[in-house]
Amino acid sequence: MATPLAAASAYANIARLAADPSLTLARPPGIAGNSETSFASVLKEAITAVSETGRKSDMQTRAMANGNSNMVDVVTAVAETEVAIDAVVAVRDKVIAAYEEIMKMPI
Repeated sequence: MATPLAAASAYANIARLAADPSLTLARPPGIAGNSETSFASVLKEAITAVSETGRKSDMQTRAMANGNSNMVDVVTAVAETEVAIDAVVAVRDKVIAAYEEIMKMPI
């Protein structure tokens, strides 16, 4: 799940990169790994995170149905899941658009 700290870190990295393009992006906190991370592994981690967010939302909904949860927690979990899924769909659309653009290039 994205936290305000992770979002602030991402914005700071982008601002730093915009100021000096010769720099590389720093790895966000909570993401471990080697210095060369493939796009496939990043995509897999993102999809796993979205899946986990969905599971948490389902658990909150079940807990609410059983009377063990607060309605605010359920609404928050569902909203977080919706935002995560919207982000994945946006990335998917960009990847498809990039693929289509590459396919239009002459050889």
